[in-house]
Amino acid sequence: MTANTPAAPHAPHNAAPAASILKQPPAVWAVAFACVIAFMGIGLVDPILPAIANSLQATPTQTELLFTSYLLVTGLAMLVTSWVSSRIGAKRTLMFGLALIVIFALAAGLSQNVESVIGFRAGWGLGNAFFISTALATIVGAAAGGTGSAIILYEAALGLGIAIGPLLGGLLGSISWRGPFFGTAVLMAIGFIAITVFLKSTPEKPAPTKLSAPIRALRTPALAVLAAAALFYNIGFFVLLAYTPFPLGFDAIGLGLTFFGWGVGLAVTSVFVAPLLTARMPRTRVLWIALPVLGIDLLAAALLVSSPAALVVCVIVGGLVLGVLNTVLTESVMEATDLPRSVASSSYSAVRFLGGAVAPPVAAELGAAISDSAPYYFAAASVFIAAVIVVLGRRALSRVDSPVETELEEAQAITAADS
Repeated sequence: MTANTPAAPHAPHNAAPAASILKQPPAVWAVAFACVIAFMGIGLVDPILPAIANSLQATPTQTELLFTSYLLVTGLAMLVTSWVSSRIGAKRTLMFGLALIVIFALAAGLSQNVESVIGFRAGWGLGNAFFISTALATIVGAAAGGTGSAIILYEAALGLGIAIGPLLGGLLGSISWRGPFFGTAVLMAIGFIAITVFLKSTPEKPAPTKLSAPIRALRTPALAVLAAAALFYNIGFFVLLAYTPFPLGFDAIGLGLTFFGWGVGLAVTSVFVAPLLTARMPRTRVLWIALPVLGIDLLAAALLVSSPAALVVCVIVGGLVLGVLNTVLTESVMEATDLPRSVASSSYSAVRFLGGAVAPPVAAELGAAISDSAPYYFAAASVFIAAVIVVLGRRALSRVDSPVETELEEAQAITAADS
């Protein structure tokens, strides 16, 4: 759902929201701000990977494990976040996640060897799992303008965080590789305070979900198809993000600016382009188009890897396509089942983050063993597999292309799903 008004006869699927996404309660802005900081953690270490490798005498594969430990723990922890949230409530879950991020980001900045940083990034990923899986459901439940506005706001926070993360990482990393970790700890502490002040605990006791709910949710054909596609899609995403700093060869600021452009492109297309596309064609068709385009961009990166300027262009074009894909996939997951939003989000995110966890070290090994181009061929192949999965699963995905509901129908659906 991306609208609260009827779509035009020629485009009944997904119209843009009529209400401005900027008119939101303070609680939504508090969670969105914390989302920006949380998503900064994904790209924060990107510009300082070479600096960490040099300062801590680490290999490229070891530094790529900073992504793997973070994403692997995030993905696995997603399987229990809805169980915890349904017992202690959304606000406490969000605060617990933020507190863990503050603690482990600070610890990572104080580390003396790469193994410690890798371990503390895993703890950071645990906090991130509790936060981001609950944040999406919280924003969807509290935002004005319906599910479509909420998801666009969430994806805007994701894009902004991913854009600012490398820029802040580059600026602080030019002083010391420890700077970005300390900066994140401070910003997350601010997010913790904002949620404490502005997000009110609901008086109703949450309906407990079963520990097995996210795993059982994958039995739903539509959710299973989307999760499988996202697993392979995320391989392409994180090869582009995590491996590219090494063939580019820029300093921390140069890498920060490059991936700032990548993140800005992702944010812009998340907020503006994705809704325009889904207003004119079914979500599945957008995926059929965007996934092959991303695969072609990764093939271009493989062919042009020896040219830093060309590789920068491929990175930024990739960000533009990724913004569309992130928003449309998230919308599709929210519409794929009648399950509670937190369960569907946890189930889907657990699988997709596992794809992101695999990609960085595999890319580093392929680059060392074969050539700088090999990781991009691997990424392109993975994205094309994701496209094939979506095409073959089109019957299971018919629900995500259903006509938009009215605001009343949407509220009733959310109430029924969460009861």
